[in-house]
Amino acid sequence: MKIIISLLMLFMPVLASSIHAQTSEEMTSAERKAIQEKLDSIMFVQAEKAIIDRDFTLEADKVEFKYGQTAFVNSNTNFVSVKGDKSVVQIAFNIPASGPNGLGGITLDGSISNYETKKDKKGNINISMNVMGAGISAMVNITLYEGNNRASVTIYPNFNSNKMTLSGVILPSSKSRVYKGNSI
Repeated sequence: MKIIISLLMLFMPVLASSIHAQTSEEMTSAERKAIQEKLDSIMFVQAEKAIIDRDFTLEADKVEFKYGQTAFVNSNTNFVSVKGDKSVVQIAFNIPASGPNGLGGITLDGSISNYETKKDKKGNINISMNVMGAGISAMVNITLYEGNNRASVTIYPNFNSNKMTLSGVILPSSKSRVYKGNSI
């Protein structure tokens, strides 16, 4: 598995340069679709490896609230990050100086317990874990969808019933570009 991932990582720059060279010429929609499928497949393998290594960040660009209302958000400040046995869950609506984290939301910085990963029949990877911080805690369920690095995370706070679902992409932590606010 590690050899396959390493080979994919080596060929990613070659694939990207091939895409750049072909964009100057006319590509058919079938060629564009095939290239996009290859890139999505590489991104899925990267995300899967990061999940196995417990070193990933889900950068969210959309949030869905308890009763179905949705909002598009900044992926730099709305994320779930996992590094070993530590996690950061942050929701921020960029309202200056409001919210406990200073970004208009909440930041839960804590320890992980009950970390479990399962792959379903469709190839989706499901992760469940509990994150316990100093003042708050939450149950977190993440689903990485087969074939690309798109994912969703549902956060169930233990102090109320206001669950939230965030949608975004899973990246290795080294490629993530998030900004963490003040923790509770």
